[in-house]
Amino acid sequence: MLRLMKTWVENYLTEHERVVRSIPRDAVADAIELLRQARQDGRTIFTCGNGGSAANASHFAVDLGKGASLNRPTRFKILSLNDNTPYVTALANDVSYEDVFVEQLINFAMPGDILLCMSVSGNSPNVVKALAWAADHEMVTIGLGSRRGGRLAELAEHKILIDDDHFGRVEDAHMHICHMLCYAFMENE
Repeated sequence: MLRLMKTWVENYLTEHERVVRSIPRDAVADAIELLRQARQDGRTIFTCGNGGSAANASHFAVDLGKGASLNRPTRFKILSLNDNTPYVTALANDVSYEDVFVEQLINFAMPGDILLCMSVSGNSPNVVKALAWAADHEMVTIGLGSRRGGRLAELAEHKILIDDDHFGRVEDAHMHICHMLCYAFMENE
């Protein structure tokens, strides 16, 4: 059994390394510049996802909002639409789970703000609805997805798609991207 697990671990890591190497570098660099411009223009960055992508969205908001902003003359304005649990559950209960992100955007987003969504399937109804609303209201949209693409790939103006469809590896790659988006400012400014 131990040998079988060692082989499984080796295979998993080999695939993980392949996925990380497949991250589209130009798309990440473009997203960094979009964030830089948003900070310069005083725009708000919103982020969201479900499950592991929600955790990544929250982590990204912390790293950009604190790590890339603390003790700096110009700070990032960023909110994870996943993080106000009473608000999210009230919307899910009283409106629908499909509307938990878009209803928050309706209250807070302005033209020129950024919406960065993460979805491995690319078809999460609440993410898709938020992306469609954001595009209709002149927000800049960034979608982190997988090779499945889905509606996320159709709707996001800027997309960073990972060449895999394994949920764990794609979510790991999304976190790599989120770290790059933050550390570009933490280590280069």
